[in-house]
Amino acid sequence: MTLNSSIKLITRIATISLCSLFLFSSYAQQNSPASDFAVHEWGTFTSIAGNDGKAVVWTPLSKSTDLPSFVEHFQTRNFKLGLAGTVRMETPVIYFYSAKERSASVHVSFAKGLITEWYPHASSVTPHGAISDAFLNENRSGGTIAWDSFQIEPTRSPKFATEDSASHYYAARQTSSAALTAHSPTGDQQERFLFYRGVTNVALPVSAKLASDNFIDLQNLGENEIPNAILFERRGDKVGYRILGPLREQTSHEQASIPLPELSASPDAMLNDLQRVLISQGLFPDEAHAMLQTWKDSWFEEGARLFYILPHQFVETILPLSIQPTPNTTVRVFVGRLELVTPATQHAVERAFATNDRVTLAKYGRFLEPILRTMLQQSTDQARTKRLQTYLNSVYNDIVLQARN
Repeated sequence: MTLNSSIKLITRIATISLCSLFLFSSYAQQNSPASDFAVHEWGTFTSIAGNDGKAVVWTPLSKSTDLPSFVEHFQTRNFKLGLAGTVRMETPVIYFYSAKERSASVHVSFAKGLITEWYPHASSVTPHGAISDAFLNENRSGGTIAWDSFQIEPTRSPKFATEDSASHYYAARQTSSAALTAHSPTGDQQERFLFYRGVTNVALPVSAKLASDNFIDLQNLGENEIPNAILFERRGDKVGYRILGPLREQTSHEQASIPLPELSASPDAMLNDLQRVLISQGLFPDEAHAMLQTWKDSWFEEGARLFYILPHQFVETILPLSIQPTPNTTVRVFVGRLELVTPATQHAVERAFATNDRVTLAKYGRFLEPILRTMLQQSTDQARTKRLQTYLNSVYNDIVLQARN
């Protein structure tokens, strides 16, 4: 080999190495914080719109069976089943990124709310005793949860608690965040995040009112812009969605009348678009992917709904978060899910009750109680009202039976 050819070969190898290093660095930058201590959080606020378009108080027809048994619960595992509120705060998870191992503490307050599930073991959860049925209405300070001291271990290979049964809980672990170790009465618990859920009676900053069979009137009721919103509908195997962009704050007095989307899209396309929306709000790609893998089955189930990004100021007011030591950067991305009781939903539910179609009723699951109450408020036919009340009574009976089991 000549000297020139050797130089060319060395140059080519160096170029390839530099390109590989550049690509690796670019990927790492997309999935790692720029600072030496950063915190990212995502979660969901689920609600259902009443006849005026605002979130109504509702009781879900479902247990907490979607969570592994090692997750801790307020009072009993099925306690949340009997709690009526405007919002089910579902699966907030807090990720930590640190350049070194460190101890940290976290404190979360939930306005007019109650923390119902969490993991790993928390230092304190208040209230911790019996509560009255009026707690969510009367208690403005709400509940709290705190992890007073846990270890952030970026280089540790953790051993997570698992079970044989499937759960969407595990999808949230698929990120590059640091492992955590918290102490409990039964020994150390390792996890990829801090997890908690709850119920509250706060008013949400958006309304979605049915204007006609095919149009929804949307309005931002808050003082801050809603960064993005997506209108979604599924009927059987057909789905459709429409990305709406930002909804301006209340001072603009604007109300947008939006047609329901054509059912000509695919869940995969919406997953990709939703992931881009979440990343644009500050989540890392693997965090956005983990969130979507956690919720894709629930978010794309039968019915119509509005997804929207909750304003940062709203989240900080309803769910203030305190972390020590203070992170260099903190990102919190919460997705609101507002279920819509459209004529198609009403027709499907009423027909399913009349024919005892349990398969269809299961598709609407926990929303059956508020759907039937909305239909009752609209009904002007005495015979139909009586039928709907009978259906609603059967739902209440199911809720009581499930709570006892």
